[in-house]
Amino acid sequence: MPVSRGLKVLAAKARRNSPAQHSHRVYDGRYDTNLVRVLPGDLYLTDAADETIVTVLGSCIAACVRNPHSGFGGLNHFLLPSGTSSELVGDDLGLRFGNFAMEALISEVLKSGCAKNELEIKLFGGADLRDSTAHVGSKNAEFAVNYLRNEGLEPIVADLGGSHGRRIHYSPATGRAQRLLLQRHIELRVALDEVTFASKLVNCLPQGAIERFDECSKARTGNLAGHL
Repeated sequence: MPVSRGLKVLAAKARRNSPAQHSHRVYDGRYDTNLVRVLPGDLYLTDAADETIVTVLGSCIAACVRNPHSGFGGLNHFLLPSGTSSELVGDDLGLRFGNFAMEALISEVLKSGCAKNELEIKLFGGADLRDSTAHVGSKNAEFAVNYLRNEGLEPIVADLGGSHGRRIHYSPATGRAQRLLLQRHIELRVALDEVTFASKLVNCLPQGAIERFDECSKARTGNLAGHL
């Protein structure tokens, strides 16, 4: 199915920023697919059968949304529940907040010719990785569920909360999602990086912080939890 101009622009933006700041695409011969890594504050859209979107989550949330008729869809990765326009500095800084990230992803998938009630949605993340009274992960998870409910939408999978970080593999063309639990030493690094990202939401993020998070997403994960 032809992709609309708006969808091309957004997907191209993710590729154009790769690999320095946002999505990074590498070929994985084990599964004969191209892995597109999505970092915090990013989203990626595709209908390519040979692309799998990958992201690593601690307290953050990733929503997987697709048009089940065309296989067009994508994944976002947000750090905090909501922000206002006054908090935006960069072109896509708003995507680090749940309200902007969810609106952007759902809007673009709907443009592919899917009715709102036909969207296929899966939610992941929102873990509380460290002892903290803030419970950012729980708040992110609550926000994601409530956002969809207020939009009259319901996820078919909601793997949220808990105390373990996750690595997500998502293929919009088929709707297949895999959730892997992170090893503890990786969880701790992810938690620290998320705190760093969140504290600098209204500023330009240093390249070093982005590279460090990227290292975590390349590290070995444990316990494959199956397909969701």
